[in-house]
Amino acid sequence: MSLIHCIMQKNILLLTCLLWLNLCHAQRTVHDLLPEHSFTEGIEGPATDCKGNIYAVNYQRQGTICKITPTGEHSVYAILPGTSVGNGIRFGKKGEMYVADYVNHNIFKITRNGKKVKLFAHEPAMNQPNDLAISPTNGYLYASDPDWKAGTGKLWLIKPNGEVILLAENLGTTNGIEVSPDGKHLYVGESAQLKLWKYDILEDGTLTNKQLFHSFEGYGMDGMRCDINGNLYLARYGKGTVVILSPDGHLLEEIRLKGNKPSNLTFGGKDRKTCYITMADRGCLEYFDADFPGRE
Repeated sequence: MSLIHCIMQKNILLLTCLLWLNLCHAQRTVHDLLPEHSFTEGIEGPATDCKGNIYAVNYQRQGTICKITPTGEHSVYAILPGTSVGNGIRFGKKGEMYVADYVNHNIFKITRNGKKVKLFAHEPAMNQPNDLAISPTNGYLYASDPDWKAGTGKLWLIKPNGEVILLAENLGTTNGIEVSPDGKHLYVGESAQLKLWKYDILEDGTLTNKQLFHSFEGYGMDGMRCDINGNLYLARYGKGTVVILSPDGHLLEEIRLKGNKPSNLTFGGKDRKTCYITMADRGCLEYFDADFPGRE
């Protein structure tokens, strides 16, 4: 057998395996969590605590936060003060919850029992703190800050003492945001521009070395999370899918959901290998089994 023929056969075998894997991935089973329209169209967040409880914002009405137990029980966990409305949620190492209030330029901090909603940070120069990410190494928070009408956005760093630092401005419509499992990189999506960017994180939490990580076509982008291997799961708002990108930015898989407007996602379940997605058009969460646990 000639060398060229041998190489061709190997390439055909590799292509067949890839096509088979894609077919298997396309057939992942997607389930519902809670009845449709349990949440408003503002369903977002979401986040999972150390006990496996899932949280998402705008349950039944705007301004609330819902808690869903591992057994499926669901109820109002907290109510934000005044006209505040939540968006992104993240948990700190001590179990404290951080919530972005996109109406009043706030980040709230909520104790474990949900009874104390405290103002953690306030920055009038924000358009609207939207999605949040938290560093696994130092607990620093990162907030995306889109101006949807202008098609621009900013990035903010919030330190554990509540100090707010502007990291970047004059960006595209910054939306989904995530920190890599090793705490060395920040991923930021620009929804209107369909660009996903990767930054290196310096020791003081600031950013450098902005690189284009992946470009999309045709539909929007929203929230994202990493698994423990650094693969990035990203919600394609309007397309009704979750895409999985490798740590070097290659598209590994695209999973079709039931609804069309996934807004964000989190990992949960007993082994953190269940991917839960908030669905704006259906007012509930959908979920599927992932191959690896989420990093949080």
